[in-house]
Amino acid sequence: MSSETPNSSESSEESFNQPEPAFGWTPYAEQINGRFAMVALVCILLLELLTGQGLLTWLGLL
Repeated sequence: MSSETPNSSESSEESFNQPEPAFGWTPYAEQINGRFAMVALVCILLLELLTGQGLLTWLGLL
């Protein structure tokens, strides 16, 4: 009768299936970039709704 302990690192790697950050044009980088762009767009829209002025006015371009 041999007792073997389960390999906990192997099971945790299988359950944690998230891409590792990498440098360059990777799907992970594009996904993060898209999320930041969506947050920025919502912030700009809220700024316009709350102040009644557009982004270009805030930047001093108009």
